[in-house]
Amino acid sequence: MEFAGRLRRKTFLVALVGCFTCVYAAVSAEPQSSSDPVIRDAIETGVRLEQTRQWRDAIDHYKQAVKDWPESDHLQYGLRRSKYHFGIDRRYSDLSFKDELLSLSTAEAFALFDSVIDQVRDHYVDPITTTWYVAHGTESLWLSLANERFIERNAFGADEQNIQLMRDELRDSYWNKRLRSRTDAHAMIREVANRAQQLLGLNSTTVILEYAFGGCNGLDDYSNFLTPGRYRDLNNNIDGEFVGIGIVMEADAGRGMSLVDVLPKSPAFENGLRAGEHIVAVDGNDCRDMTTDEAAGLLTGVSGSFVKLDIQAARTPAVRSVVCIRRAVKVDSIPIAEIIDDENGIGYIRMTGFQKSSPDEMDAAMDRLSQQGMKALIWDLRGNPGGLLSAAVHVCDRFISEGRIVSTRGRNADQNLSYSANRIGTWDIPVTLIIDDHSASASEIVAGAIRDHHRGTIVGRQSFGKWSVQTIYPGTWATGLRLTTAKFYSPNGDNWSKIGIKPDIDVALSDDAPERRGSTDLDVVGDPDIQAALGALRAPQYSRR
Repeated sequence: MEFAGRLRRKTFLVALVGCFTCVYAAVSAEPQSSSDPVIRDAIETGVRLEQTRQWRDAIDHYKQAVKDWPESDHLQYGLRRSKYHFGIDRRYSDLSFKDELLSLSTAEAFALFDSVIDQVRDHYVDPITTTWYVAHGTESLWLSLANERFIERNAFGADEQNIQLMRDELRDSYWNKRLRSRTDAHAMIREVANRAQQLLGLNSTTVILEYAFGGCNGLDDYSNFLTPGRYRDLNNNIDGEFVGIGIVMEADAGRGMSLVDVLPKSPAFENGLRAGEHIVAVDGNDCRDMTTDEAAGLLTGVSGSFVKLDIQAARTPAVRSVVCIRRAVKVDSIPIAEIIDDENGIGYIRMTGFQKSSPDEMDAAMDRLSQQGMKALIWDLRGNPGGLLSAAVHVCDRFISEGRIVSTRGRNADQNLSYSANRIGTWDIPVTLIIDDHSASASEIVAGAIRDHHRGTIVGRQSFGKWSVQTIYPGTWATGLRLTTAKFYSPNGDNWSKIGIKPDIDVALSDDAPERRGSTDLDVVGDPDIQAALGALRAPQYSRR
């Protein structure tokens, strides 16, 4: 996530990628016919993943399939359908959604819906009509009525024929119904809610919230309506501090929570947890088949409380138990800064995100390495998903003496901005940048500026391709809204959305390359990207400087 901010107004700009065109036709979750057996097999594989509720795996599968066969409407809608179901599952695994939003009255839920649609219509990068927004809410409710988690919570025991009848009525009577005003929207949603209550016993607030969230889900991959819990997490990420045990995890179906990273100096790190391991139980609750959000709910607690974890190490059946205390954990955006080639004075900095503290962290790291004899720098942005746009600009300014760093263009005039370098404080040393397919947004601002200003060599693999700006708006009832409000452009005026920056030196990874690399793991000799970066800096053109 990437944020750049107008801190006075408590809003933040975020660099992310653009929109996709919406499809309105209802497509069932059944394999569709195709003249190409390979495409038909891809469709069937995706449907099997959906039927077992492996939404994240289904999304990954469909994304790759859509790249291979972009003309397939069934694959396109499979991806879209999986994203919606993933969002529904996340909402109903989110305690803040269940405790703070589902308890709203009908009037409060409509007020929340109105505030969201107003923000979207005022600020989203493309014009959005009420008809468009409500149509996507109808789609979300239609899909929710085929989602086990939604049914279990809201319509447990409802007659299956009535559920299908409700879905048929949504498709036949309400999908893309033309709405001329806010009054029309309220009237239609109220009519749908009354019918859902009559057939299924659904609470009206449940229906209204599906329209609020569903409309946002139709915007693009990087715009969404944030529950109170997700909005708090977002602000904690910006500030670089949160209460917890200090892990980044994701569900690995049947195996538990895969540890993507374990933050240094955190309770988890101090208790021996490492990236690549799995949490299989939390306080005695088996989490091998939980979603990430369900497990996160078990891990959440107040500072000073304890949580017991059962941990399975990578490539071994052995399970050990540890007890971690929850406490405030500071997230450093630069976990590693050291000299890795004493003879040539080559320093190495790994940056895992762009947050408020990143410019100061970079200054401190550069000063320390310079005192140790640094004459050239490897700047590692692999796996860096972005962060504050302003932080990316300020950090990049340390290495570019003049000219434009990045510009943004949006629908509203206040989104048309240009950021330029300041010669004062520039480090005039050779730089090699390492990127990969997880380097996104703010990382790509840096890569674009380095490339266009011929400031250094880029090594690794093509970046993610997230080249749009988002603003985070505070909402009512402690919610938030993340909206794409502009696109950003490199100094040469290029936007590499859905393409990404191609490195100067492409490094292919072997099949046995580690799946997870902890933020503090450093293997200079065994890391092909670092070796390629060292080779670039040892080249004759740099040794003459």
